[in-house]
Order: sequence, then structure tokens, then C-alpha cells
Amino acid sequence: MFSIYDITITCFAASYAVCLALEASRLLFQARSRHVMLVGMTSAGLFAHATYLVAELRGQMTAANVAPLSNWHDFCLLAALVLAGAYLGLTVRRPQNNLGLFVLPPVLGLIGLAVLFKSSASFSRGDALIVWRMIHGLTLMLGTVAVTLGFTTGLMYLLQSYRLKHKLLPPRGLRLPSLEWLQRFNAESLVVSTGMLAVGLISGVILNLLRRSTSAGVSWTDPVVLSSGLLFTWLACMTVFESIYKPARQGRKVAYLTMASFLFLLLALGLVLVGEHASTPPPEDGVSQPHLQTGSQVAGRPPAGPGWQGGTS
Repeated sequence: MFSIYDITITCFAASYAVCLALEASRLLFQARSRHVMLVGMTSAGLFAHATYLVAELRGQMTAANVAPLSNWHDFCLLAALVLAGAYLGLTVRRPQNNLGLFVLPPVLGLIGLAVLFKSSASFSRGDALIVWRMIHGLTLMLGTVAVTLGFTTGLMYLLQSYRLKHKLLPPRGLRLPSLEWLQRFNAESLVVSTGMLAVGLISGVILNLLRRSTSAGVSWTDPVVLSSGLLFTWLACMTVFESIYKPARQGRKVAYLTMASFLFLLLALGLVLVGEHASTPPPEDGVSQPHLQTGSQVAGRPPAGPGWQGGTS
């Protein structure tokens, strides 16, 4: 019977290589079915890629003293997965552009590096916690910025649209960008925020797995975790809807979508302030908390004091 452990790196690497060949064939001839084949092969590669990483994660969780997804092999594969996912999204959004010739070679290059680092040693649990914390915090911050910028440009779009529709002169000194630019920026902010939040959620799951091994993790039913998942689901659905349904890319619809996303973001941030994420993690989460020491203690000498003078009392 087939299992996830039967999937090898060759499976998804071959899928991406076929996609690269299909992209290169654009230079030679035109074919209507090529876009469908590209989407299908990339989706199959992503499925095999993600399944392989899940199998790796399961194996690492059962091994002793091994932090999940905390070596160069796993990092290269995870980066390749994110890049391949971005390629799929760009291919769906812009089927007329030959993006794979530039995006797929780095994907295959990262997979090649992963093969070279197959036997590399894992980072220590403390080092892994530090790295994944940085990735988690940075990507969530960038996603928050993207959603907020989308909200502000959505407000500008609605204001500019109302002014032009009613043929009102702009207030003195107030000049806003064109509706076309604001509409495009709103659509792009949805894509960026979805991608950043996806990476933030993945890194958060890995970070929580690392911390739960020391009884310092957050419950999977924590309101912050659930609200973050809900926000990502909303953004992902809106990004797909905006990509497939062309009328959603025009007019005030995309502005309303980004403004609604901002409301979801406020809900998630509000839960962060009152949830478990707001509490200070205990020192046993994998990173030691050194105690303050005096200079004499660090040097291995007793502290200076009464009765201690140069080693004689």
C-alpha cells in the first residue's frame, strides 16, 4: 500500500523540472493546453513536496533530541516549497507571462542544495527556537503591514471614487493617486499579506512543536491560533476569488476586501493582547536564561568582601 514515506525528493523535483520544460516550450510554439498542464504539474509537485516535509516532520518528532525542521536540508526544502507556491499563484494570476523560466530554476537549485545537505546535523533546540522565532515574528509583521497598507489605500480609493463620481473638486493641498494605481496596489497587498501570513503560520506551528516538547507550547485551540488561522483562510479565499473572478479586481470591490481583511486583523491582534501569546514564555522553552554573575564569579574567584584580601584572611 502507498504511504507518504514512499514519496522521495525525485517525485516533486521531476514535477518542477517538467514545468520548467513546459515554460521553455513557450519560446518554440503555442499550445492552449499548456497552462492547464502547468497548473496541474505544479499542484502535483507541491502536494508531493508538502507530503515529503510532513513525513520528515513526523520522523523528527519521534526521534530523540532532534528539533523538527531545524537543519539546512529542511530549510532549503521549505524555502523551495514557499517559492514554488508563489510560482503557482503567479501562474494562475498571470497566465500570459513566462514566469517559470525565472522562478523555477531557484526552486530546483534549493532542492539540489537540500540533497547536498541531506546528512547535515540538526541545529540545537535553542538555536532552532531563535531562528523560527525570528521568521515567525518577521513574516507576521510584514503581513500586518501589507494588510494595513491595503486598508489605507482602500480608504483612499473610496474617497477618490466618491469625489470623481460626484464631480467634486479635491480639497486644497490634497492630491491622491489615480484609481488605477490604488486598485492595483490593493490587489497586490492581498497577495503579499496572504503569503506573509502563510509563512508566519507555518513557522508558528514549527515553533509551537519545538516548545511543546518542553511543556511550554501554546494550545492548538488557543483563540490567537484559531483567529490567525481564520485570518489566513479569509485572505487565501479572497486572493483566489480575486484572481479567478475578474470583476472582483475592478471598482470598489477590492477596496472592500482589503478593508474587511483589516477588521479581521484587528480581531486577531486584540486576541493576542489577551491570549496566551501575551504572556512571557517560561525559561524552560529551550533557551537558557543565564543568571547575573559578578566579574569575580565569572573568573572563578570568591566575591570580594570582608576578610578577603589577596587570598589571605
